[in-house]
Amino acid sequence: MRTPKNKFSQAQFSGHETFPLRQMWLKKAFDQVVWHDDGAISPVRKGKVSKATFTDENAIAIFGVGKNMVSSIRHWALACDVLCESEADPSSFEVPEIAVDIFHDDGLDPYAENPSTAWYAHWCLAGQGARSTTWRWLFNHVTMPTFTRQELEAPLEDFARKLTPNKRISPSTLARDLETCLRSYAPRLAGGSPEDFAEPLLGELGLLQEVHKGQYAFRRGPKTSLHNGLFAYALLTFWETAAEGLSSMAFETIAYAEGSPGRVFKLDEDSVAERLIALSDLTDGYLAWTDTAGLRQVHKQSGDSAEWRRELIRKAYD
Repeated sequence: MRTPKNKFSQAQFSGHETFPLRQMWLKKAFDQVVWHDDGAISPVRKGKVSKATFTDENAIAIFGVGKNMVSSIRHWALACDVLCESEADPSSFEVPEIAVDIFHDDGLDPYAENPSTAWYAHWCLAGQGARSTTWRWLFNHVTMPTFTRQELEAPLEDFARKLTPNKRISPSTLARDLETCLRSYAPRLAGGSPEDFAEPLLGELGLLQEVHKGQYAFRRGPKTSLHNGLFAYALLTFWETAAEGLSSMAFETIAYAEGSPGRVFKLDEDSVAERLIALSDLTDGYLAWTDTAGLRQVHKQSGDSAEWRRELIRKAYD
């Protein structure tokens, strides 16, 4: 199983064609996968899709949407780890195991109806941030109680300049990316085209609200639709990048560090603590919470966490 890696340093502020992620788009991308045997003695069914599927003249008919939306579907599938670059075949995308578990016709949630799928997508975008720099920046760096898109443009431009000092990114590109990010969680209140009213997959999470026209605020709190299995999966992927090789992690890191589950999911401190206390039962002791003499931390057993990450995704759909 592929180990998730944070590629936040590879900044990307485009690719979605200004379309927020829609409910069925990840499934549309997944359904183009062709399954084949890997040639081993005991064949394993693996999946890949030609990159040309998203660019050739038949793409509009295949996906049932316009050319720009096809490009957007490809972007979101890559950003949400439903597809990934094939190391063996540069002309194809491959499918990670977790995406197969979720989106296969007999999978956990092929039509993205379960809240865990939206939370998984949000974690990929704001927690991992491989192709969604603005998403990661917004949920990890913005601390203002309320903000407008215009108020975020200058700090995002400054951040992008520091991240990519040898590459100039136009202010208009950043403004479009910010607008798409905000509309992904808080659709426009009124006006616009019919596409603007189509519910974004991430809109159901309640992470961001438009308190007044053009003014936004994060919603911090328990997040009742976030399953402990998805929270624990996020914790393990965060652990792989923030504390690889360490057997324990402090509560403050899990709750407040950049890229942490507490910060990305906008959880309050009590909610993080409650979820950490439940880890031992959820993971059969693989992860365990301790609070001794005021030292609050989570301990992780030795060994590869890959199978546990996959198992926790399955538990998230119970």
